[in-house]
Amino acid sequence: MEEPVTPSSPANRLDDQPVRVLVVDDEPDVTDVLSTVMSNEGWQVRSAADGAGALEVARTFRPDAVILDWMLPDLDGLQVLRALRREQPQVCVLFLTARDAVEDRIAGITAGGDDYVTKPYSLEEVLARVRGLLRRAGLTKQPVARGLVVGELTMDEEAREVRRAGAAIELSRTEFELLRFLMRNPRRVLSKQQILDRVWAYDFGGRAHIVELYISYLRKKIDAGRTPMIHTVRGVGYVLKPDPS
Repeated sequence: MEEPVTPSSPANRLDDQPVRVLVVDDEPDVTDVLSTVMSNEGWQVRSAADGAGALEVARTFRPDAVILDWMLPDLDGLQVLRALRREQPQVCVLFLTARDAVEDRIAGITAGGDDYVTKPYSLEEVLARVRGLLRRAGLTKQPVARGLVVGELTMDEEAREVRRAGAAIELSRTEFELLRFLMRNPRRVLSKQQILDRVWAYDFGGRAHIVELYISYLRKKIDAGRTPMIHTVRGVGYVLKPDPS
């Protein structure tokens, strides 16, 4: 990864302490990249490679949120979730799963999971889900806000709706995640590698040309017939500006 993108105003807990997140996955590459991204949010992060280790860490670390892989080498995610809920009923739990069947989703939610992300996933999507869980649980000091606003561009993250000057804009899942990353970093020049790292799946291994392609898709939907908001900084990357200045 290139130099990480850090938030200008990280969300703290109500006691002004950093949010605590526990990442549980048996793949070291996954825990490393998720831990790095969460740390870059200004959060305290711990990790575990199996269910027993997760429960041990949780007892002392007392996380506000747990990112929990469904398939672990000892316990499955549902067993870990039930044990977590017995000891820390208020903790927010986000499942990471390759299971996309309706019955698996129902099982996870019924067992007490708050949300889930299916693999492959983008880091920006995982971050957004965790932020949403913390916000809805009333655990962070950031004011409750349903959307992002940059100039005349608005995004309702929960409803997944985008408008420019009130006009609805239909976006694909990847276009939405790309725009969300740009809108969370207005006036900040983002390199192609930074965008790849955050918007595409953590193990995508793609090339920068895919970023150029999706930027062009976004421009056709966001900027067509209007004053451009998405700008190219040659040799560096892209930036979203609320106005031409």
